[in-house]
Amino acid sequence: MSTPHNLGDSLSSRQKLTYILVLGALTALGPFTIDMYLPALPAIQQQFAVSEADVQLTLTGTMIGFAIGQLLVGPLSDKIGRKVPLVVSAFLHIGASVGAALAPSIVLLGIFRVAMGFGAAASGVVAQAMVRDLFGGRPLVKMLSRMALVNGLAPVIAPVLGSQLLAFMDWHGIFWALAGYGAFVSIAVSIFIVETLPREKRQETRKPLLQRYRSLFTDRVYVGALIMAGLNFTGLFAYLSTSPFLFQDVYHMSAQGYGLLFAVNSVGVIIGVQTASRLMHLGLVQPQWILAGTTAAQITFSILIIIFDVAGFGFWGVAIPLWFYIASCGFTFPSVQILALAQHGEEAGTAASLVGAVNFGVAGLLSPIIGLFGITNAVPMGGMILLAATGSCIVLWTIVRPPKVDVLA
Repeated sequence: MSTPHNLGDSLSSRQKLTYILVLGALTALGPFTIDMYLPALPAIQQQFAVSEADVQLTLTGTMIGFAIGQLLVGPLSDKIGRKVPLVVSAFLHIGASVGAALAPSIVLLGIFRVAMGFGAAASGVVAQAMVRDLFGGRPLVKMLSRMALVNGLAPVIAPVLGSQLLAFMDWHGIFWALAGYGAFVSIAVSIFIVETLPREKRQETRKPLLQRYRSLFTDRVYVGALIMAGLNFTGLFAYLSTSPFLFQDVYHMSAQGYGLLFAVNSVGVIIGVQTASRLMHLGLVQPQWILAGTTAAQITFSILIIIFDVAGFGFWGVAIPLWFYIASCGFTFPSVQILALAQHGEEAGTAASLVGAVNFGVAGLLSPIIGLFGITNAVPMGGMILLAATGSCIVLWTIVRPPKVDVLA
């Protein structure tokens, strides 16, 4: 529950709405960076005359940049405040986006994608830490769910926008658009967002970094949530990195058709995020029990993807169970966030940065394995999703141990 010590309690409704919109736009910078150029992957492959795996490595590079950036920016924001790392990282993202737009080779494109990921890293992790600075208990759940609603539009809009840009310009234009969006959010932060971690608060909570990590890694629930977050994102990233080739090359969809399909799938994420957040905000279900349901659903639908593809059910045999799998990922996101952050207000930046780093780092390292098998059907994607979901289920019941957790009290 909220307490008088939560800074957000004194904000007006209009101020809260401003924070939701601006911080939501900040967290959307990451999904825009990842998703907007997905419809262009086959075009990039053709222009540079490289393999599918080579093009997928540009996405992997983005994930690695996200992971490294969050590991550095999260703890730094606990030490020097939230706003400066946000603005500096946004400007890095702008410069890297311009570099990607002008890249003459797949190698340089990959390098600039790493820098883009690094630059976008601050957006999500510091935005989460800012919300944790301001709120606690169920108000924290409420604010995270509202931010997630704003942020949830990004995966829906990004591929559609990217595919529409491809209708009248080549893939370079997507990176110019990303540079413009980065400029927009950096201006919005400078104007509308104040520092949420005052200097005196930094002095009170300035634990040595090693002590902050010790606090996190000796918390069984946090460790379990951390691993589950990485595995959940690994399964989702298997879909992100594979689907442009699967649906455009194997099922012969246009870039615009793929963008629409991706948007429909992303609606499942929004439904999952908002439903889970609402259930937790009302105190109806604890996050660990939502995760018990989602891990079971993910295992079920990943098996169906494999079976239906082998049975020759075609496009719909893959698309329908895939939609339900992605929706179950939506239920997972806020549940893992609450498990990880609820008991770690003092080191919120470090806690959020580790979750983000594991999300992108593990997914970026494991998912390119799919490209080694070639993308001629949905079995490699379904297999990676199944492995990730099964691992997440094991971690939930052996490390988190749902009956022994209560984070909404």
